[in-house]
Amino acid sequence: MKTETQARVEAAASDDAHRFGKICRDEIRLIAGLGVEGDAHLGVTVQHLSRKAKDPDAANLRQVHLIHGELLDELAAKGFAVAPGELGENITTRGVALLDLPEGTILSLGAEASVRVTGLRNPCVQIDRLQKGLMAATLDRAPDGSLIRKAGVMAVVVTGGIVRPGDAVGITPPPGVPRPLPVV
Repeated sequence: MKTETQARVEAAASDDAHRFGKICRDEIRLIAGLGVEGDAHLGVTVQHLSRKAKDPDAANLRQVHLIHGELLDELAAKGFAVAPGELGENITTRGVALLDLPEGTILSLGAEASVRVTGLRNPCVQIDRLQKGLMAATLDRAPDGSLIRKAGVMAVVVTGGIVRPGDAVGITPPPGVPRPLPVV
């Protein structure tokens, strides 16, 4: 396992209802194969309401939502005031290039917990309900014209445990040829 010396959990959040933002907590508990204890998105099958309506038996590849704190800094530089948890993330990291991780990367969070990164979060119009223009600020274009989604990554819980702000984040790349993150 590779541990970045400055990679850490900046904030941890959960919410038991399907609201857009989540409430920052002193700690959250990850449950293997399910997600964040007490969170509305906890489950083996998909829990996001729009996705559940389409296919209620689909695997929940979005058990834990992580956003890099550097995105919040970038948004602040563009005039948006966004605090940890407000974009619906469970874990805000600092010092981890989440968007650059290959699919299947294992992130260890604190002393016990670990998650496997499944893909990119696709920003939705709910972001603009928080602040007008915010969704566009979480998107960019690559030199080839392809869309860059910056609203974080999704993961499934591999090993349960407590996650707290200040916890170290370890990064273990997947074996084999790295695959770019799909949108999940």
